[in-house]
Amino acid sequence: MKTLNEKEEKLNSSLKRLKNLKMQSPDLTEQTKKLADQKNQLEIEKKEIEDKYRLLVTQHDGLRKKIKEEKMSQRLKELRFNEKIDELNQETDILLEEVDKWQT
Repeated sequence: MKTLNEKEEKLNSSLKRLKNLKMQSPDLTEQTKKLADQKNQLEIEKKEIEDKYRLLVTQHDGLRKKIKEEKMSQRLKELRFNEKIDELNQETDILLEEVDKWQT
């Protein structure tokens, strides 16, 4: 991203210097046109990269939310599972007490 900005600044600087010169030579006119074309191409590339970056940031945020939701869901499942285990342990203890009563 930085290199594109640097290139753009250099091209803008070069274009300004060229505009200040008297256009006596056709080569200068052609070079100025080429520089302007390069500047336009760089601006197009910069916009495309910025658009891709925004898309990636959006996707990253979406994935981060999804991971957070999955973690919360997993934690709830673990809590419910632990509750069920506790209930089963209590029921087992009650049944063992009943068996002990019947055996004595």
